[in-house]
Amino acid sequence: MKNKVIHNLRIERIAAEGKCVAHHEGKVVFVQNAAPGDLVDVRINRGKSSFMEGEAIHFHEYSKDRVEPFCGHFGICGGCKWQHIHYDLQMDYKRQQVVDQFTRIGKVPIPEVNPIIGSAQTQYYRNKLDFTFSNSRWLTREEINSGKEFERNALGFHIPKMFDKIIDIEHCYLQSEPSNEVRNSLKEFALNEGLSFYDLRNQVGLLRNLIIRTTSTGESMVIVQFGEDDPEGIEKVMAFLHEKFPSLTSLLYIINLKKNETFHDQEIVTYAGKDYIEEEMEGLKFRIGPKSFYQTNSLQAYELYKVAREYAGLTGEEVVYDLYTGTGTIANFVAKQAKEVIGIEYVEAAIEDAKLNSNINNIYNTRFYAGDMKDILTPAFASKHPKPHVVITDPPRAGMHEDVVKMLLQLAAPVIVYVSCNPATQARDIALLAEKYQVEKIQPVDMFPQTYHVENVVRLRLKP
Repeated sequence: MKNKVIHNLRIERIAAEGKCVAHHEGKVVFVQNAAPGDLVDVRINRGKSSFMEGEAIHFHEYSKDRVEPFCGHFGICGGCKWQHIHYDLQMDYKRQQVVDQFTRIGKVPIPEVNPIIGSAQTQYYRNKLDFTFSNSRWLTREEINSGKEFERNALGFHIPKMFDKIIDIEHCYLQSEPSNEVRNSLKEFALNEGLSFYDLRNQVGLLRNLIIRTTSTGESMVIVQFGEDDPEGIEKVMAFLHEKFPSLTSLLYIINLKKNETFHDQEIVTYAGKDYIEEEMEGLKFRIGPKSFYQTNSLQAYELYKVAREYAGLTGEEVVYDLYTGTGTIANFVAKQAKEVIGIEYVEAAIEDAKLNSNINNIYNTRFYAGDMKDILTPAFASKHPKPHVVITDPPRAGMHEDVVKMLLQLAAPVIVYVSCNPATQARDIALLAEKYQVEKIQPVDMFPQTYHVENVVRLRLKP
């Protein structure tokens, strides 16, 4: 079936991971780049006995539910795959995704899933973006066919599934200013000065990566990652940014000579300002360093944490275990309503941030531990600490290790609040927890408008 074109397929609905669904000769066809209601021709690029996958290559009819994408990079950049779908429908599809995952994977009795909590901001909602410098800009088919010469240096995002091709971004609607201004100004300066953009294949070049972080309080952090130890070139770039954007809260740089852009093991140099920025939530301050994790939609993170706190049902007498605590955001957020909060996280630097965030907020009823969750949360750990009344768990997309689930069954806390960015693995884990727990409430929260991603909070109650 590969490369076969199926004509006049009516797109029926949206499934997991944002793919659309149609049917052809009794088989399910998953289609990229379409919307429910479209009538399309589809080129098949993968086929199995029970399903096929393909992409829409010609539209006979457009869905009445489509809207005009607002970004000129839509369709090439992989960041906002749902700009062509009305936001109200995006929320409906995300809620349905939660229902489907719990029905098909969880297969446990569930209450009616609450209407999704939408995001007040559907543009400029992210507080962190990573841009990559490249000397191999992605060229469109039209540019290639024109035979003309084009500027090949770029500063932008990776093309999906192509590690060495970067789409040059003119304006990104994901992050508020000074994001676009910093990126475009730095790119223009680098081109005028003849500074080398990184060669992703040969791994040479001065300018490698640009990270911009902002907060709802108006603070901003800029991190430039250099691929060469060139003091003169580095000084030229950093002096330009400092002079051009004197209001930056934190201006940092990294010399990274490794083969990947990760910098958790790299020295970070403070060129100007502080080495952190601060976010605020309900009077609490959260210090965010260059290596810190913080939910990337600050305003919606507040809505998410309020749901988690409500589902925890704290009265001030409870011991709370906060698993995968990260920098202790949830732990510190609920601490004033709890007797004690014990946070566990794999990344040691994050635990140091969690302790710091407790200190700067005068919170003294938190304890934090670093290590692999399955190795820390053991019967020996439980014997040395008070038994939890509530467990809040917010694991990565892969969900919880089976040993962690088994330990939760042993602990048998009266309430578990499960926060997840992946309802599929969440439903899988809850199916295992169903041995002792029943699902009481389910609340989806939209953290990432214009994408198919959905956050979900579930309250589990220990069975009588």
